[in-house]
Amino acid sequence: MERINFIHSVIFFNFCILLSPFYLMISFDPIILCLFLILVLGISHGALDDIKGKKLLRIFGFKSSISFFIAYILISILIITSWLIFPNTVLSLFLIVAAYHFGKEDTVFSFQRKFWISESLFFLKGSSVILVPLLLKREETNEIFRILNFEVFEFQIFNEKFLIFMLCLSFLSSLYISHTKNSDLKGIMIMDFLSLIILNLFLSPILAFTVYFCFLHSIRHSITLIFELDKSFKPGLKKFIIKAIPLTFATGIIFLFAIYFLNNFYKLDEAIFKVIFIGLASLTFPHILLEYLLEKNEKKT
Repeated sequence: MERINFIHSVIFFNFCILLSPFYLMISFDPIILCLFLILVLGISHGALDDIKGKKLLRIFGFKSSISFFIAYILISILIITSWLIFPNTVLSLFLIVAAYHFGKEDTVFSFQRKFWISESLFFLKGSSVILVPLLLKREETNEIFRILNFEVFEFQIFNEKFLIFMLCLSFLSSLYISHTKNSDLKGIMIMDFLSLIILNLFLSPILAFTVYFCFLHSIRHSITLIFELDKSFKPGLKKFIIKAIPLTFATGIIFLFAIYFLNNFYKLDEAIFKVIFIGLASLTFPHILLEYLLEKNEKKT
């Protein structure tokens, strides 16, 4: 697994280097392509949540899986409703949770310290996904946040010095998490960080996020799921694709329907931005809660 993740990081790092000059040759932001990639590759890494949910229910002694789907959907609806009423609060919470999730899930090895130490380090590590575009493409990034009715990053505290300081902490946290590991694992952490810098230096914020989310975060998480399904890669990949298709397809249809509806009130690009980020938030919260509950309760059994 470690070797596969190292090769994946090497491929992704070189992909970022090759993609960046190509993007400079085009004069538009491929928002439709971003949407397509997120619907196909991005969402699929959480498409086995139903299987994990059934596993969690068995641990709790429930036989029916209906309660899992109801809870999952209700949490998603709650997030969407809350976003409409309190956009600044909900998006701030989402970014904090997302940073922690990115930091933990992109760490391809076990790292345990006292609870608050390890959780804080994961948050700092993953915060680079948010900090880098704010530092390198501030106005374009804030324009996306304005579409989402989010104004927090326009406050004076989030100045360039603060962002550089936090980004340094993010990099140092990656080094600390990997300081006792072998060179391959240290290389993964460094290459992933540099890949984010390269992407956001040359690409637009939405394209940089899409490339990271789909080709690094989602694929890395999917690799883990593939080996959980089967110790051999090819059989595991086949099982993963078959099991992931139903929920990925259903979620994609819901996203497209939401864009069609919102396009009656907003420009198409604005509707897509809202659906991408509000939709991801509505899926991220129950996804992370499921991962947390499953991890904690598996240790007890």
